[in-house]
This record gives sequence, C-alpha cells and structure tokens, in this order.
Amino acid sequence: MPSPDDFFARPITTAVGQPLRVAVYSRIAEGIRDAVFPLGSALPRETELGAALGVSRTVVREALMLLEEDGLIVTRRGVGRFVAEDIPRVGLEELRPFEQALADQDGTVTVRPIEFVMQSSTDFTSAHLGIDAEANTWFRESILERDGEPVAIVQEHLAAGRYLSDISPALSASLQDAATDQATLLAALTERCGPLFGGGVCQITAGVVGATRGKLLDLDPGDPVLILTQVAAVDGRPAYLAKCIVSGRVGQLSIVQASSL
Repeated sequence: MPSPDDFFARPITTAVGQPLRVAVYSRIAEGIRDAVFPLGSALPRETELGAALGVSRTVVREALMLLEEDGLIVTRRGVGRFVAEDIPRVGLEELRPFEQALADQDGTVTVRPIEFVMQSSTDFTSAHLGIDAEANTWFRESILERDGEPVAIVQEHLAAGRYLSDISPALSASLQDAATDQATLLAALTERCGPLFGGGVCQITAGVVGATRGKLLDLDPGDPVLILTQVAAVDGRPAYLAKCIVSGRVGQLSIVQASSL
C-alpha cells in the first residue's frame, strides 16, 4: 500500500482528450481502492487535495462530485466528505488484466498459457495496432480458469521487432520473459515494466463460441459468449491488443459509469 506522501508525489497525467476532472477522479478512486484513504475515513479538504495534486479547487470539486455519484464517497453536511464504508467493485471500466476483473468474484482464478508464437500480421492486428500489413506480431493465447473450470480465452497480440521497441524499449525487452509467466501478458508486462500502458478502449460484442474455441471452454459450438476486444496504448500509440472470449459461466461483469457533466 503506498503512503499518502508517495501517492500525492505522483503528478496527475491525462490521456489525449481526457478532462482533468476525470484524471483527478481516477487518482482519488485509486487511492480509495489502495487504502491510501481507508474505508470510512475523512477525505482531505478540497483546498488540501487541490494543493497536493497540483490542480484547482474547482477541478477537485468536480472530481469529488463524480466520486459521490459513483458511490465511492459520501458527504456529511457540516462535517465533510468521507470514503464510503463499502465501495463498488471495479469492473471493465479500468484498464487492467482480465484475470483481475474475474478475481473480484468468488473463486480462485488461474491463467494457463497454451501458445506463444510469432505470426504474420492480419487485418485485425494491423488495423488495431496501426502497423503495416506485412509486419510480424507476437501472439499469446491463454485459458482463464476459475476453480479449475475454463471460463475465458485471452488472445493477446503485440507488434514484433522495431514496431514494438520504437514504442517502448522496456516492453520489447521484457516480452519474452513475461510470456513464461502464469499470467496474461498485460499482467506480466505491467509487473515488470510498471504502469506504462495509458488509456485503453474495450469493445464488447456478443457471439457464439465456435468449434475450436468451444473445445477449449468445454462449450458446444453454438453456445453464446461475450467477446471483449481491448487496445492499450503507450504514450498515445497502440501497443497491446487482446481479444477475450468469455463464457456465460463467468456470471456478472460490471462497468462503473461516471457522469460526463
């Protein structure tokens, strides 16, 4: 758990097009989830938060309003703002490894890698990663199991060679070792390189599992699945692409929505 001094020492950064109030919202929410601000504790005043984070009181007030709308904090009139006694679970709205999203539910989640190879680029990878059609990509496929039962397939892609090293030498140097971990590449690379990945986009569609993927998930070919396509960027450049095929055994997946006002 980071100390308050360490927490406030990190500068606020925003992704392209992201309002500053949203970045402050995310930072305070991170502090709540990491217990920098314990459940039920009083938050610093608006002026104190603004000074510590290097933003205006107005930005802090807007961020606090969003936090209260999402159930992370409560206001006690005449007293101040407090962290809620019980906060909502993080869902798919944050860029994080899919096994962490599943771990919020009951049961033990494990990752079983089954393949790590270099492939030629496809229309899917070249379009999402912004690379030439003739470029090579690394492909990693894993099965996510909960209490020993397969519940999702995670297919991860990163550009190979200079396409990746030009974006991040650290990612390029760490990839081979990360691929040996019993974790998704997103989790293994973040563990080795720190929070290099900035913003991300997750698209959600419904489909059927098909014969090949159905065998991996112990499903019939026509069984329905959710398909999550996730792209993560480093300094605004797409560096990581994943497709998660999610069985109905997963149960509920939440998305916590903040007001855009």
